[in-house]
Amino acid sequence: MVKNNHHTMINKSEREQIIALINREVVPAIGCTEPIAVALCVAKATEALGCRPEKIQALLSANILKNAMGVGIPGTGMIGLPIAIALGALIGKSEYQLEVLKDSTPEAVEEGKKLIDAQAINIGLKYGIEEKLYIEIICEAEGKKATAIISGGHTNFVYVARGEEVMLNKQASSSHEASDDDIELTLRKVYDFAMESPIEELKFILETRNLNKKAAERSFQGNYGHQLGKTLNSKKNENLMMGDNTFTHILSYTSAACDARMAGAMIPVMSNSGSGNQGITATLPVVVYAEDNHKSEEELTRALALSHLTVIYIKQSLGRLSALCGCVVAATGSSCGITYLMGGGYEQVTYAVKNMIANITGMICDGAKPSCALKLTSGVSTAVLSAILAMEGKCVTSVEGIIDDDVDRSIRNLTRIGSQGMNETDKLVLDIMTNKRCN
Repeated sequence: MVKNNHHTMINKSEREQIIALINREVVPAIGCTEPIAVALCVAKATEALGCRPEKIQALLSANILKNAMGVGIPGTGMIGLPIAIALGALIGKSEYQLEVLKDSTPEAVEEGKKLIDAQAINIGLKYGIEEKLYIEIICEAEGKKATAIISGGHTNFVYVARGEEVMLNKQASSSHEASDDDIELTLRKVYDFAMESPIEELKFILETRNLNKKAAERSFQGNYGHQLGKTLNSKKNENLMMGDNTFTHILSYTSAACDARMAGAMIPVMSNSGSGNQGITATLPVVVYAEDNHKSEEELTRALALSHLTVIYIKQSLGRLSALCGCVVAATGSSCGITYLMGGGYEQVTYAVKNMIANITGMICDGAKPSCALKLTSGVSTAVLSAILAMEGKCVTSVEGIIDDDVDRSIRNLTRIGSQGMNETDKLVLDIMTNKRCN
């Protein structure tokens, strides 16, 4: 492995902090995390109410609405928020976090449809808030009322009240959990952490492989979404255009897991920074490359740690929900992991990141839906390309576009475009999406 001279050893307490951060951000999720977070909030409000709600009002930020409109809800065969909200009230358990709908049954789904038909559920935009991830649920029954609010993170409750009795109030503090901001990450620190931590401390990251690979393999068995993974995996394609090679395997596994997830399959995946698709994209290209090239378990472990922590680092300045498709960020992580597995050192990893940012920055997010599989495939094909170029010593330079000599500044340029520059785009996308559905 190429070693870079000017790095610092990361001390044990900082390593522990970073491991805690990864464990907080890389968690199992069943179903798309936005409607599931809404269901989680409904479950909490229902628990506070203490009985089955007769009326449920959901006030959501535009980005939550956008990501919940077109996506399948696991175990229901249905799309969108109303059934997620109904099930959150009927069978949701808040302690299950992002697996809140785990206990769903066909009977519960039928009950849920009745709740929807009775027009018990009212969904609207929450106006006058800055936070892009905001969910407020008000449940009413028998003259009682309970409210729950999630803000800043998919499972981050900031307010719970039953009638006048406030059970939780963290609204005064900032919407982001303070502990996230304790760790000042840089790409160098991310790389050193993944390379130098004792391997036992990183073993937990292999669970991302186990869950996400299983999701892809289950997807090959069924017919989910646009069946992109299956199409790329099928024998007829191999002999024609794409060939039976690592590149095609990477694309087919990544898109297959996404096909199943966005179609609402009851399959858990390991998410990253509140997104299952980001978790899939950060994991599967690295796993497939390592397995096809007979890399050791230690190498795979370090590559996955590098990939996932890179995604967490970039998302810290981008925010959880943005106008920028999360696959851009997640594929940048997997490009780093692949570059390392190809034998690259820190310098090559920085090249890969710059090549990614120079290429697919600006891909819009138009909500969570089956066609996300197409975007994931664009992201990971670019990831492979960026890694190959990086290993050839080829890198987009600072005289070109938004790339800076400093890789962390290049990342900041990406996240500024995603979090500030694309806000107008976001409004327009939402406008297009909401208007066509009413026509």
